[in-house]
Amino acid sequence: MRRFNLFYYIKQGFHGAGSHGFMTFASIGIMACCLLIMGSFSLLAINLEHNLAALMAENEFLAYVDDSYDDQTAQTLESEITAIENVASCTFISREEALANYVGELEDTSLYADVPASALRARFSVQVHDIEQLQATLDEVEAIEGVVKINAALDVADGFVTMRNVMVIIALVMVVILIIVSFFIISNAIKLATSSREREIAIMKMVGATNSFVRWPFVVEGLILGLGSSLVAMLAQWGVYQLLVEAVSVYSHVQLINIIPFEALASTVAIAFCGIGLFVGVLGSVTTIRKFLLV
Repeated sequence: MRRFNLFYYIKQGFHGAGSHGFMTFASIGIMACCLLIMGSFSLLAINLEHNLAALMAENEFLAYVDDSYDDQTAQTLESEITAIENVASCTFISREEALANYVGELEDTSLYADVPASALRARFSVQVHDIEQLQATLDEVEAIEGVVKINAALDVADGFVTMRNVMVIIALVMVVILIIVSFFIISNAIKLATSSREREIAIMKMVGATNSFVRWPFVVEGLILGLGSSLVAMLAQWGVYQLLVEAVSVYSHVQLINIIPFEALASTVAIAFCGIGLFVGVLGSVTTIRKFLLV
């Protein structure tokens, strides 16, 4: 392609986008809304995945040992627990350590000064690799002879897993739906431009203009609409995300939710928005202009 033609295509693309201002504005606005909705669900799923990973890294459950076992006998159970596939680590906690840990968390320790260590059970602190298999792991540990009780935050783990899976599914569905909607929006914008220039296109074809010479200005127009939508969506997503971070920070004393800073996600969001916007813009242009080239 000659340099002259490149500038011509760009000039014609901007001219086409600006010649029907309201339709261009509406196309960019609606497509930006689609990208914003899609991005919001995706970022929510990413944050849920991040919190789930943090929960998985810190998650542990306690396996209490039978009272009749002394510390030496209880420690022999460690090899059976670590042999379970999903167990990442297993730490033995004696009666004395359990009492010291419990009393250490209290403000007034004088009430427990005379409590014997034998009042508590020896236990194992167990961490797992995959939190989604926590229930199966609990069942296996509980089935070991000598383990009499399990203490685990199973509801919290299940809640995070369920929320993460639901958000991932919703995000994927929204991506597909919004790409289709955006495709039709871009197609209609390009169709409006080609309809108003149908006679001009026919004349150009009759005097020997190639399909690529006719097509490229409309492809550039689709690129402009897609890129414009991406930039607007990126700015809107940044604002919405910051509002969410500020809303969560009000309850900073609650440590259950950890929001990833937008700066850490900005490049990924920008690439995704631009990629989808440009792809939909070009696809809508090429698909729409095709029938007008059959002259």
